[in-house]
Amino acid sequence: MTELVVRRADAADMPKIERLCWGYRALLAERSTDIPGLVDHYYAEAAYAAMLADLPRLHARPTGDILIAEHDAAAVGCAMYYPLGPAGVTEIKRVFVDPGARGLGTGRALMTEGMRRAAADGYTRMVLDTMVHLTEAIALYARLGFAPCAPFYEPEPVFAPHLRFFDIALEAA
Repeated sequence: MTELVVRRADAADMPKIERLCWGYRALLAERSTDIPGLVDHYYAEAAYAAMLADLPRLHARPTGDILIAEHDAAAVGCAMYYPLGPAGVTEIKRVFVDPGARGLGTGRALMTEGMRRAAADGYTRMVLDTMVHLTEAIALYARLGFAPCAPFYEPEPVFAPHLRFFDIALEAA
């Protein structure tokens, strides 16, 4: 029997989280070959490495969280959230499922657990952005009830047509 578990990541999980986040960046690069410069602009390698090293601070409790998904005890996915500007708003970031674990409900499990935890933390709205080429993710967000919304940051004009923004009201736990 296979088992999928989504839980809060701890310090010992950070190398796995970083590996998954590099997988996320690789997926973005793979899916955006027709959008020159997008990955290098938003995910420049050195800046991305520095940001990954800072994830525990950026998503620190009690206002954020880093989630890890494990399938048969192997790390196969991650998601994280943190406060964003207006009170009650959180952004979920770097939702990624390793290719070998896709189709097992891992993305849905990460998203629903992130939404549940964020609501329990007092957030009333969750936002996210994604690329137009991540069609599977966009379909998942729609199935979970996310709706298109206005950008919550000012995207570079050359990249704006390739980005999509979504939000959802969170139910209090």
